[in-house]
Amino acid sequence: MAIETANKEKHEPFYKSLRTFFTTTHHTDIGVLYTWTALLNFLLAGIMAFIMRVELVRPVKDISPETYASLFTLHGTAMIFLFVIPAFSGLTNYLLPKMIGAKDMYWPKINALSYWLFIPGNLLIWLGAPAIGWTGYTPLSVVTEGIGVDMWILGLHIIGIASMLGALNFLVTIMKLRAPGVYYRNMPLFAWAVFATAIIVIYANPVLAAGLALLLLDRNFGTFFFIPEKGGDALLWQHVFWFFGHPEVYIIVLPAMGLVSEIIPRLARKEIYGYWAIALSSMLILFMSFGVWVHHMFTTGLSIEARVPFMAVTMSIAIPSGIKVFNWIATMYGGRIKLEVPMLFMTSFVGTFIVGGVTGVFFPVIPVDYALQDTYFVVGHFHYVIIAVVNAFFGAIYYYFPYMTGKMYNKLWGVVHFLSFTIGQVLAFTSFLVLGLMGMPRRYYDYIPEFSFWHIVATLGVIIIGIGFIIFIINMITSMRKGPKAPEDPWGAKKYGMPDLYDSDYYEVQPSTIKEPLDENILTIKEKEPT
Repeated sequence: MAIETANKEKHEPFYKSLRTFFTTTHHTDIGVLYTWTALLNFLLAGIMAFIMRVELVRPVKDISPETYASLFTLHGTAMIFLFVIPAFSGLTNYLLPKMIGAKDMYWPKINALSYWLFIPGNLLIWLGAPAIGWTGYTPLSVVTEGIGVDMWILGLHIIGIASMLGALNFLVTIMKLRAPGVYYRNMPLFAWAVFATAIIVIYANPVLAAGLALLLLDRNFGTFFFIPEKGGDALLWQHVFWFFGHPEVYIIVLPAMGLVSEIIPRLARKEIYGYWAIALSSMLILFMSFGVWVHHMFTTGLSIEARVPFMAVTMSIAIPSGIKVFNWIATMYGGRIKLEVPMLFMTSFVGTFIVGGVTGVFFPVIPVDYALQDTYFVVGHFHYVIIAVVNAFFGAIYYYFPYMTGKMYNKLWGVVHFLSFTIGQVLAFTSFLVLGLMGMPRRYYDYIPEFSFWHIVATLGVIIIGIGFIIFIINMITSMRKGPKAPEDPWGAKKYGMPDLYDSDYYEVQPSTIKEPLDENILTIKEKEPT
């Protein structure tokens, strides 16, 4: 049975005492901590969304504009920085060493530090609750009074440091701790996705950190980097934020793509189609992601000479994502697909990501962007991309649950979760797209009566999504305690010659013959070619 560690060493539960809870450095423990923290943030961010939808269900002002602004600041910040990023950090921590044959991360203590830095960053953001929007646009974020904005800035600073520590650890682990026999040419596609993601984090996060530092100086020390009346430039913040912000989209999406590339073949009973195309497309996204940020600023008055190159690159970056989609579809085509709950969510990822990608292709077209910029169409597009990533996350949780816990979840309730989540997201986010085409501006907490119907539909969709999430949490907790024991091969992939790389029978613990300082962290691979 492939559970806990790839090297078959028994690992005691870290939650048995407060001491082990706070001092553990094992990669599986850090992965579990990240994952549960992310799920808590998803719940809180979902509550913020529900309160906003209650306000928007009718064109009547029930709360103050400041309260509404705080709600969507917290919702946006939490979903991006406090849920999606740590969710995939958790799965990466748990899976990456197992997939490449390492006992742990290259720097286990720094790995633990990255998580415990993440916690105060969370608290600062939730307690700060500023009314500036999750993008923190200047000059609003400069002139807004109160300590809340400063707490938000410091919270993002700390989370950025934690992300960089984690990314550096992932990168070095892949480069230095692959087991003999695991090469770049055959390592799991999830590892390729993590490799590309880590490089983006290392190069993008310092830019946001610099912008946050300048914003903090403007607010507290009399500088005026972003204050136009004193010679500063408010658009400078947008350049800084989106130079980080659009690569950030791929920081979110690439790990999800990597998991889809691992799980779909195993549940389709078929080798992944186009291994190198998928691996190299991840690296292509890495390089292209830094050349698209200006498409967020096409209506800010930039010259046409500045906008056209970014239009071309933004349209082109759809190509590597399209390569992945076609390869996933080709993998499923002709396969012996087993429609287990993980497969349902992974196919949902493909469908929702296609919708998110197709709706995103409109924005690089400058004349079309004039009409769609700052409308609910942008909100619908972005939510379709994010919900695709969330679908991949849930699919991965369901797939790896037997390996993590040794138990099976209730499949019926898993299907109910999938159906409610799918119905809810289609209702909510398609309504956003329609509202955008009707002319509803984003970030507004009041509107004309003509928009009422689609706001009611969107609110209903959000409620259904929330019901699905509650079902998921109850199913997971109940199954961990009382679920049936997981079988030897829970998904039947081995019957078709597709063993998981992190199965305990794939690696043998043997003294390494390579005399390096971190030999004890490397496992020896059996003599068989990995799938």
